[in-house]
Amino acid sequence: MDPAFSSAIDLAAAIAARNISAVEALDAHLARIDRHNEAINAIVILDREEARARARQADEAMACGDAPGPLHGVPFTLKDAHETAGMRTTAGFPPFADYVPRQDSPVVARLKAAGAVLMAKTNVATMLGDWQSDNPLFGRTNNPWNLDRTAGGSSGGAAAAVAAGMTPFEIGTDMQDSIRLPAAFCGIYGLKPTEHRVSLAGGFPDPGGTPRSVRLMSCIGPLARNIEDLALIYRMIAGPDGADSDLAPVPVEPIPKLELKSLRIAFAGSFPGFPVEAEISAAVESLAAQLASTGAVVEEARLPKLDLHDDLAEGGKLIGMMLEAAQPEPPEKPTPVSKWFAALARRDRSILAWERFFESCDALLCPVAMTTAFPHCKPGSPLKVDGKDESYWMLPAHGAVFNYSGHPALAFPCGQDSHGLPIGLQLVGRHWSEARLLAIASAIAPLNGGFRRPPGY
Repeated sequence: MDPAFSSAIDLAAAIAARNISAVEALDAHLARIDRHNEAINAIVILDREEARARARQADEAMACGDAPGPLHGVPFTLKDAHETAGMRTTAGFPPFADYVPRQDSPVVARLKAAGAVLMAKTNVATMLGDWQSDNPLFGRTNNPWNLDRTAGGSSGGAAAAVAAGMTPFEIGTDMQDSIRLPAAFCGIYGLKPTEHRVSLAGGFPDPGGTPRSVRLMSCIGPLARNIEDLALIYRMIAGPDGADSDLAPVPVEPIPKLELKSLRIAFAGSFPGFPVEAEISAAVESLAAQLASTGAVVEEARLPKLDLHDDLAEGGKLIGMMLEAAQPEPPEKPTPVSKWFAALARRDRSILAWERFFESCDALLCPVAMTTAFPHCKPGSPLKVDGKDESYWMLPAHGAVFNYSGHPALAFPCGQDSHGLPIGLQLVGRHWSEARLLAIASAIAPLNGGFRRPPGY
């Protein structure tokens, strides 16, 4: 087996069977980091010695006959946003450069309890605030498919590390397409769960103990090279944890086995007024045609009668209000509480409209982003879409719609464009339907080819 490109599930099985040690699995990934990270700059905080100590402990536990956890001895990395005991958490922000949390976030604690070995942190946009992963502390992350292109953001280091074989899985955060867009740009899988499905506690550095600012629209979810790993990691981190009181006590269902001919799929090559590259729209339509040929019920989507541009604007206002409320000092003219409640009521209308839409289909197939991975540029610069300049801020629009509505969405690879760059599409479902989305993506995988190694890796 090639440990660096083996799945987390296969690595755990090989370690449990003693076909490979946890130390050997770790060393295989550290070798990949040593070989490729200088060019990609995905790994920004590396703790070799602590990781080796944990890997040795995992091997000693196996030798003593201790029952292994589902990720026993499997190395992994984390987006540099999650709080990690004894390991810096910076969010790429100079004032947080030396912040070392005292405890792990609930998500990190669950992964460690399952036996996983944390070895490193991956690069992000400054304060997670852009769709390119670049910051004053660690610089820019490059896409392993083409170093002149972005890996996306804000989970760009995470997606690049998974694609390049530096880690079997990652945990990203997603407030405006920040898991799905990098996954699409790097040719891997990424899941944004339903809002309030996975704990946000400790999902962002908190040096001063300030009130948690992000309570809506943001989600934490896994990135991986296959659906099976994505499903395993999702099941581990989902559900109430005693730290985030917003979490819904909705059962985390097992992943069903589905046949394509039993599915009802709606598809949209784009949304009204949202720019998107023709090759991405064509990939949506081509996959829809393939699904129809298997016997699935496939129809062009009759989207809810919503002003989606307005939804995006309203989502931005809500984010601004959340951040304002968490400031140590209130602004001179704080937003009236009445505006907050009006904004929530406006959002409720969109949530319910999408819920009605999903009464007639199992999933919506649509783009993740406006383009494939684009050349590095100054944030805010116009982006070329089929030769025409389009607004940088519309880049994540197809994904950000479902941050506003809170619906689960899964990004998956679907071939390459004419530049040899990965095309990523997304499946979106009703609230709490992660298990079904994962099952649909698994059933579709033979049609779209799944993950492919970037050239040279």
